[in-house]
Amino acid sequence: MQPKSLAVEGTLCGSTQKQPTEAKLGPVNTETSEQSITQLLAQQVGERSFQNWFAGKVSFKIEGNLLTIGVASPFLLSWMQKKFSSQIYATALACIGPSAEYRFEVNPDLVQVSNNKTSNIEPTHSTTVTLETNPSSSSSKKTSGAHKRSDQKKLKKETSRYKGRLFSNLSTFVTGKSNQLAYTATLQASDQPGVLYNPLFIHGGVGVGKTHLLEGFYRKVRQLYPSLQVVFLTAESFGNYFSKALQERSVPSFRQRFRNVDVLIIDDVDFFESKRIFQEELLHTIKHLESHGRQLVFSSDRHPRLLTKMSEELTTRFLSGLVCRVESPEIELRLEITRQRALKLKTPITKGALEYVSRRFTNNVRELEGAMNCLQTYHVMTKQKITTSMARQILADLERDCIRIVKLDDIKQIVCSTFGISEADLKSSRRARNISQPRMLAMFLGRKLTQAAYSEIGEFFGGRNHSTVMFAEKQVRKWLENRSSIQVALQEWPMEEIIESLEQQLLAS
Repeated sequence: MQPKSLAVEGTLCGSTQKQPTEAKLGPVNTETSEQSITQLLAQQVGERSFQNWFAGKVSFKIEGNLLTIGVASPFLLSWMQKKFSSQIYATALACIGPSAEYRFEVNPDLVQVSNNKTSNIEPTHSTTVTLETNPSSSSSKKTSGAHKRSDQKKLKKETSRYKGRLFSNLSTFVTGKSNQLAYTATLQASDQPGVLYNPLFIHGGVGVGKTHLLEGFYRKVRQLYPSLQVVFLTAESFGNYFSKALQERSVPSFRQRFRNVDVLIIDDVDFFESKRIFQEELLHTIKHLESHGRQLVFSSDRHPRLLTKMSEELTTRFLSGLVCRVESPEIELRLEITRQRALKLKTPITKGALEYVSRRFTNNVRELEGAMNCLQTYHVMTKQKITTSMARQILADLERDCIRIVKLDDIKQIVCSTFGISEADLKSSRRARNISQPRMLAMFLGRKLTQAAYSEIGEFFGGRNHSTVMFAEKQVRKWLENRSSIQVALQEWPMEEIIESLEQQLLAS
């Protein structure tokens, strides 16, 4: 007789819970084997969920009318209590009878086994894209066989493509004030995928560590939950897969692969701006995965609200979880990054030289690493310890090459893209607030980031005179002093944050 799934919860912390006894399932069987229990439970929760959460990860014990389920951690205990109580109770009824009780407990033996499994995993040879089908019924096995073989070939191709790639580890991520929130959220979400922050959205400028966090998340989830299907890819790769599916008329196969995963990680979702078809497919993928409690992680160079060419529904999906900003590293963090980089490269270097590098290269982590690589190369050639004067001389050319020449045309394009206005409006005589404020910001940035004179800036932005540009510069400084806000899309943003975002885009593009 098939056990009924009763929505009744057990108890935590080792205490038992007496359950209602409406189900009449025959005599008590206290000698039921663990194999019988697992077979009955697999029928209740489904083969996929059983493999993900129970197979090899829990223990079962029957004493009298009590079924004890041992798990490896308090997180798993809470998760299974929440998700599988009714199925476990139905299994207990089938095994024991109407007087059945059950409880969860943390089993120390399973904790040790879990740790041993984690230590034996070699995630550096994992692929960043998992392409695997999971037929929902036996009747579909024949029709899905060809797709599965095709997917396995693609997976093998991806494996060879990424063979030897070293995924970043969260333990090697250097934290400071500028990235602490994003790091903590990534750490917690990877411990409990699909439970805490869903979706997790990380944004920030170029080279500040977003991809490092996503790779670290991927690696840790693969270590903690090796049976879960985890997909990590760039937004461009997602778009390429979907375009290919459209061309080959294999969209159902594409959706089966990406909507059956347990964790989906997409880097650089700002790539989807102005690409309506990709946005629609991503939106439906997100809806499907969210409805099944799957974990989603995204990164972008801007806050979701600043992705002005993204659909509103997709933007609100990004905002529904936790949005974390990674800022440019502060001086203390830059100094620690250079110190750790020197240790990793085994570069003999003075403290003064480290401080010099951290003061001179301020935009992002990649610049710091590039500078340290230059110093390491010089040390290998000369066998000399790197001093401050030596670092200044070696890095002179690199500093010159890092200077980004910003043009007025660059400012025009970035401002128009951010505020969703046309170039004609920006240069027009319109005085509407949604036009005049971006225009004044553009003039302010023109004075700050270029060598253009007031008259040149005024001429570029619609043939205005120099006094108009001087007024705009003064007005923006007043906004900053008063901590004023400005509207972008449908939301008010602090003026300081918008200007910082615009500057980062201009200096990085």
